Amino acid sequence: MALTFYWYPKCGTCRKAKKWLDEHNVEYQEVHIVENPPTRNELEQLYKNSGLELKKFFNTSGQKYRELGLKDKVSSAPEDELLNLLSSDGMLIKRPIATDGDKVTVGFKEEDYANTWK
Repeated sequence: MALTFYWYPKCGTCRKAKKWLDEHNVEYQEVHIVENPPTRNELEQLYKNSGLELKKFFNTSGQKYRELGLKDKVSSAPEDELLNLLSSDGMLIKRPIATDGDKVTVGFKEEDYANTWK
């Protein structure tokens, strides 16, 4: 089954992840995370399947994150509110996100990709 690969083409980390997938002949479907961000329901599913804390889905180094002053909010806001926030703007979502509908990786660490997508 092909992966769904949410990425932002101007993001260096995304380009590294894409290169890794290409070099390892992993089939994937690209989704531009800003033009076609995952819906709230998709994000909730990604979050549940990932086993990660919801705050790991936030692009904490992004300008939008800082502009909205989300640092304190992310640690205390209810899950529902955070999912709504994430789904409101693709730039708030940490990228890339890769999923096969079951497993999920957020961000790019070569080791994680090797363990998950090989």
